[in-house]
Amino acid sequence: MLHNKGGIKMHPAKWRETIDPFELEYHHFQLTEILGYPHAGNDVFHAKGIYQQQETEVYIKVARQQGADIKREIDTILKLNLELAPEIIDYDQNREQFVVTIARQGERLSMLLNQNKDEKSMDYLFEYGQTLAILHQTQGNFKNVKDRRFFHIPPEEHFCELRLEEVYHYLVKHKPERENRCFCHGDFHYANILWKEKHISAILDFELSGMGNREFDIAWALIVRPGQRFLLTEEEIREFLRGYASKGAFQEDLVRYYMVLIYSFFYKMGETEYQNFVRSFLQQNIR
Repeated sequence: MLHNKGGIKMHPAKWRETIDPFELEYHHFQLTEILGYPHAGNDVFHAKGIYQQQETEVYIKVARQQGADIKREIDTILKLNLELAPEIIDYDQNREQFVVTIARQGERLSMLLNQNKDEKSMDYLFEYGQTLAILHQTQGNFKNVKDRRFFHIPPEEHFCELRLEEVYHYLVKHKPERENRCFCHGDFHYANILWKEKHISAILDFELSGMGNREFDIAWALIVRPGQRFLLTEEEIREFLRGYASKGAFQEDLVRYYMVLIYSFFYKMGETEYQNFVRSFLQQNIR
């Protein structure tokens, strides 16, 4: 978890074994100092170094987890020419091992709400949804998103184990016949969005991006993760969707269908409180 020490952002100390970032073959960047080790699936380093003869704060992402797609992220960001996307300053020759990006200013919404009890999620959700709608309007020649298990209905046994048989029957009966295709971020949830002065300052992590299912991408953004303290209410969901509708069209019935599908996977990720929340959402949205 990111925290502050004397007003300076501090990432966690080393929490697992990683590659040595000083051994990477940089072309335009000279690494001088590791500032922290953010929690991530891949190896990520918050660091300082020299770029264009100036001291520069960066993040270095190195492929670690199975299915890591550094090349897709680099190719997508370079094609997007999006101001909110990370600024890439270095990567390996094959664009497969690592990427270095300029550190962007901003905080995750979870941090902002936890640090200041006067902050209200409703002040952020309209722009949150609106920004995703704008991103979905991106034009260009992009690969299709990679297939993921979350796109498919789990076997009936999965639901029987959770005592959610009615959810399985709902998903099978209402399975959409087609998808509304557009450019999708693929992982547009709060951990990949930075905010500064109540406006989005950066969109991170484009490894899962590509041409995909618009309503699934919206649903993924609305899913509450264990420990999350916003987007818990119908009012918050509607404010996000109101923001999206200000810039783009969508089918709400499909968004809610995919939320049910995704929650059927996420149910087992949390403890009793989270499971009760998910079960309540499922029951309300399969009627």
